[in-house]
Amino acid sequence: MDHIVYLDAKSNELGNLLIGSKTMIIRGATGRKLPYGRVEEGDLLFFINNNAEGVVKAKATVSSVFNSEKMTEDESRALVKKYQNKLQLTDKQFQKWAGKRYIVLIGITGIKEIKPFFIDKSNYGNMDDWLPVGSIGSVKK
Repeated sequence: MDHIVYLDAKSNELGNLLIGSKTMIIRGATGRKLPYGRVEEGDLLFFINNNAEGVVKAKATVSSVFNSEKMTEDESRALVKKYQNKLQLTDKQFQKWAGKRYIVLIGITGIKEIKPFFIDKSNYGNMDDWLPVGSIGSVKK
């Protein structure tokens, strides 16, 4: 499956992924929401900066996935801290994700810049920061 992943432009997540200092993506919530249980090794991730008006700029392959069980706030913080060397979260991002009951950690490999293209967001009523798209061709403009 292909996924559209919105990244934090202010913290330069995409730049850090491209230079290899960041090798893992995190998502978390109080409940099991996307991408929990929906990402598998070998899936393709297409990256958009959250300020880029729907322009996909890079892609990578999922190399590992960890979906946590329900955790306490302390367990969640410890998990995020354990993977901080791969996540490279800013203090603000750490505060956003650490402490969530459910955490998804997604390792990536083979990231590369691609010819930028727009996605058709009209099929998504709820614009979240993670969109499973089946095949990228179905949303590419």
